[in-house]
Amino acid sequence: MDNKKQLIALAFCGLVSVAHAGEKEELLKLRNTTTNLIKELVKQGVLTEKVADEMIKKAESDAEQQVLQQSAQQADVPPEAGEVRVPYVPEFVKDEIRQQVRTELRADVVHDVMQEAKTQKWGVPDALPEWISRFKMSGDLRLRSQTDFMDADNAVYKNYQNINNLGGESVAGVNGFLNTQNDRQRFRERLRLAIDAKITDGLKAGIRVATGNIPDPVSTNQTLANDGSQYQFNLDRAFLKYDVTNEKGFNWLTLTGGRIANPFYTGGAEFTGGSELVWDTDLSFEGFAATARHSLGGNSNTAKEEASHSVFLTLGAFPQGNATRGESALVDNNQWLFGGQAGIDWVFQNQDAIRSAVAYYDYENIKANPNRNNPPICGTNSPENTLSAPAWMQFGNTVAKICNEGNNTFPGMYGLASDFKIFNASLTYDIARFAPHHVVISGDFAKNVGFNSQTVAQLAQATQTSSSEQTNAWQVRVDVGWPKVDHAGQWGVFTAYKYVERDSVLASYADSDFHLGGTNAKGWVIGGNYGLMKNVWATGRWLSTDVISGPKYSNDILQLDLNTRF
Repeated sequence: MDNKKQLIALAFCGLVSVAHAGEKEELLKLRNTTTNLIKELVKQGVLTEKVADEMIKKAESDAEQQVLQQSAQQADVPPEAGEVRVPYVPEFVKDEIRQQVRTELRADVVHDVMQEAKTQKWGVPDALPEWISRFKMSGDLRLRSQTDFMDADNAVYKNYQNINNLGGESVAGVNGFLNTQNDRQRFRERLRLAIDAKITDGLKAGIRVATGNIPDPVSTNQTLANDGSQYQFNLDRAFLKYDVTNEKGFNWLTLTGGRIANPFYTGGAEFTGGSELVWDTDLSFEGFAATARHSLGGNSNTAKEEASHSVFLTLGAFPQGNATRGESALVDNNQWLFGGQAGIDWVFQNQDAIRSAVAYYDYENIKANPNRNNPPICGTNSPENTLSAPAWMQFGNTVAKICNEGNNTFPGMYGLASDFKIFNASLTYDIARFAPHHVVISGDFAKNVGFNSQTVAQLAQATQTSSSEQTNAWQVRVDVGWPKVDHAGQWGVFTAYKYVERDSVLASYADSDFHLGGTNAKGWVIGGNYGLMKNVWATGRWLSTDVISGPKYSNDILQLDLNTRF
């Protein structure tokens, strides 16, 4: 049908509908009200999007069937003498005609409006330069009060990070020991700003800047005690990401490179069902990762249906160590982390969901390389000796001495005594039958299969630390409430028990809050989230922990957060 015929038909339909204006208005009100109600139930978590789509499709199908039946009945009744019968045109047919006319006319109309908008400099989005629409900005700000309660009977432990940074134990002095006996109260904040730019279909670039101090990879917190000086604002992420989708919109392949977000499944987001057993949530990865997904959904019609029954495989390669030190010493930086994870996503008919994954993480060449000179003075280190000292160390892992200070026997530099080849298995079950409230039960297990007792005993001998095998870590967690808290009145509570042995995972990248960071710790975490207004919520956590082996070291931590997202 050409444009004239379509316009005539549309005008004719409009004349016919005048007689039914009142009834049509009421039907439109009822339709819009019902549709908006269903959308609001989806937004509040009472209905899933899949159930809502099925309800709307069924209602439309029933309405079309009724219209066809009425039309058939009217066609069977012959017109009376002098009666002029005007055929009824269903509303969905009129909508289709309008849409066809609108589509054909839109190009010319939009072009004219755009030219006028640019000439007059109207403040409409489409009148702005094209490149602006390709950028998206987001961010979050968190204010935190943190109080650390220490047991007065705690033993004294060395701070290996400070010893390495300051040049040895005697140079570090009192700063070479952890604070294990004095309570401490801190006010902290975290600000993160992200920009995502669409380059072309499927390909985007992203950057994120965040507060925090440069050496610490597992925290972007800034303590509010800086003598009025400005805070550090660092490049936290910078990456390219390419997503490949099929004809249904199912994202079956994702490629990322640069400084990227954690590509591996960890059970959930920060304070919502996640696990930090192996990776702290603030950790960014440097390197390359690929995730492939395959749908098990059979004859699924949408991307969402395909994703509801799928398997995935993630592979990644990430250089480790300090590249700057390596380049300045003309030494190849051959420290790497290679990781692989396979898992399954499954959503049941009642909207319960299960996700399970197994992973293997292999660290290459991160073990300490001691100075073999006699005496082993740090000033005579080879580049390989110096580079074997981690750039960042947290409490827990078994350590080995690399070299001594000057002409004395005080240790001047420490490294790791064990290799780390970590097997990790995780499982999350989301019970949705109480929607909008969910019950999420999760478990996480890790084991360092790269630990060698004989090698560790030889390296740790000079530090007089235990070399017994302690290589298991596990966590169980329960979350109850709204899956995501970002509106007023929404809430969620959680509790977890965590047990992390000394050399089960790499302490440098593990949870930075549990036992104030690292490994060789066990204890409870309880907490909750409560929505104050849209995109504003409060969080409270209590962490009560103790060491698993070694002299006593217990602490309790209270965190009170005010969170915003924009």
